[in-house]
Amino acid sequence: MLILALAGSAIITKETIYINTLQFQAHPRYQYNYGVSDGLTGDRKTQQEVRDGDVVKGSYSLVEPDGSVRVVEYAADDATGFNAVVKKVGPSVHAPPAVPKVVAPAPLALGAPAFALAGGPLAGHGVFGPAGAYLGHGGHHY
Repeated sequence: MLILALAGSAIITKETIYINTLQFQAHPRYQYNYGVSDGLTGDRKTQQEVRDGDVVKGSYSLVEPDGSVRVVEYAADDATGFNAVVKKVGPSVHAPPAVPKVVAPAPLALGAPAFALAGGPLAGHGVFGPAGAYLGHGGHHY
């Protein structure tokens, strides 16, 4: 769908033309608030805001992952702009850091007898231990 906005007063679509009329309020006013408290997930938060003309004041809070509560109080107006004060309330409890589990390799059987390859093109060119581990040169020098 193709949508074009013309100076904020008209929206033209491929199918139909709608004319938007903006309703201007000389002194807008509103207020709202809400809250969530979910016992299953532990999610807790609130927000409230009030507007009277060009002055807006409000606050919100939420539970941080560390268990503390962040509270933000804010205000905005033409004279001072937007200002917010952030507070952290309550204990900050962090889980202990995870310690990686280190698995030690199986011990090497040091008392196992060594053997040399017998016959073939590599005979006498190395001594091998258990599981084919190379234990050194057979001592031959050419």
